[in-house]
Amino acid sequence: MHSYELMIETDFAAAHSLRHYPGDCARLHGHNWRVELYVSCEALDDIGLAVDYKVLKRELKAALADWDHYNLNDVPPFDSINPSSENVARVLYERMAARLDDGRLHVSRIAIGETCTAKVIYRP
Repeated sequence: MHSYELMIETDFAAAHSLRHYPGDCARLHGHNWRVELYVSCEALDDIGLAVDYKVLKRELKAALADWDHYNLNDVPPFDSINPSSENVARVLYERMAARLDDGRLHVSRIAIGETCTAKVIYRP
């Protein structure tokens, strides 16, 4: 059986502060967060696609809309959990899985980078 994994990238700008963190990141600061969305499937559709990249881009932008240019600490669920890169990746994974997982297509992982040299990868 064949397996395909597709990836798209985007970014969003947002501020956050890490509650109870013993250092600079406890203060409000911002990032141009880099997002990589990975989806997998084993069967292509009738025209030979796993999924149209336009669909992935649209759904990812929609999932990020209420975070882009906001203070994440003010936005649910980060008003009650720390907006660490790890939590941001997990919450975004859950959002994207709810939007895209359909029995054929599956969100396989999310990578979130706060900087160009540091990122977290979440896979369930």
